[in-house]
Amino acid sequence: MSPALRVGVVGVGIMGADHAERLARRTARAELVAVADPDEVRAKELASRHDGVWSTGDALELITSDEVDAVVLASPGFVHEEQVLACLAAGKPVLCEKPLTMDSESSLRVVRAEREATERFGRSLVQVGFMRRFDPEYARLRAVLTDGSLGRTLLLHNVHRNASVPNADFRSEMIVRDSLVHEVDVARFLFGEEVVAIQVLSPAPTSLAAEGVIDPQVAIFTMAGGGIVTNEVFVNSQVGYEVRCEAVAERGSVVIGRPSSGAYSTSLGTSGAGQWGGSVPADYRERFATAYDLEVQAWVDSVHAGTSVGPTAWDGYAATAVSTAGMASLASGERVTVDLVDPSTLAGPTTQTHHASSTKEPS
Repeated sequence: MSPALRVGVVGVGIMGADHAERLARRTARAELVAVADPDEVRAKELASRHDGVWSTGDALELITSDEVDAVVLASPGFVHEEQVLACLAAGKPVLCEKPLTMDSESSLRVVRAEREATERFGRSLVQVGFMRRFDPEYARLRAVLTDGSLGRTLLLHNVHRNASVPNADFRSEMIVRDSLVHEVDVARFLFGEEVVAIQVLSPAPTSLAAEGVIDPQVAIFTMAGGGIVTNEVFVNSQVGYEVRCEAVAERGSVVIGRPSSGAYSTSLGTSGAGQWGGSVPADYRERFATAYDLEVQAWVDSVHAGTSVGPTAWDGYAATAVSTAGMASLASGERVTVDLVDPSTLAGPTTQTHHASSTKEPS
């Protein structure tokens, strides 16, 4: 049995703190050893909850430390490129929360750097945190769609709702880049092909959104094989965290994420909690708790095995490229073609969309 993987967490907001707890309490063959955040008081407070964990205000100090074997990045997307590149330079496996970076160009730089690092260190080092691939319902849905029993997949319909956003700084563009990006990866995961075009529609916004914010949004993806994906993202729904997906194939359909059979409606109960006759999850940590646990455990196991599992740097780049096109469509209202480089022009191993076997809010 190999020693426990010594993991450092960068970013100690809601997601980073959740990952720290997961690594410290629920992940086999892993040990939380360090946390980093520019808010040193918050980092120190988190570290104090766990024996032997040290803290720093400098992410690069954690990444380059000889006491850290691997890194979880739960920091804001605008610092991901620098931090992922630092992990690659140090030869350290990294689980990077979405988005990989803020735009296509920087994500492509990460892809190229990771391919060079793969040749140097003999294994892929980047896994991107699209945890829905590890969710049992999504994994089952993909298995049904790929076993051939329903024929070719024709349509996907995605719903992604948050009760609210943490502050007025969560603008329309962030709904595309930080929330819709999950649906981008879901579409690629379930169809097994790239998104080639996107159109973002702007319905009349809810009165509860910040001034100038377009919420909800409806996005339409066109897949490489001609399939269509419709997506509703509504980050101020007030009710709770609702994520569901319906796949329509030639000989049937499959729905996941619905808490009951038949028709149902959501509303605010007398307690102020979202309800449908049961309860609506409060946030992404509750809805995808199992998916996060499976994701992090699979990552730790893959590091021990010297293999890779889950979404790759290419998957992160492809999702960011769609989001970049989506932000252009948000501004114009027009259908925008997704600009992806030809993977055959990149050095290193052949690019494949990897599938899982079974503080950035909202998610």
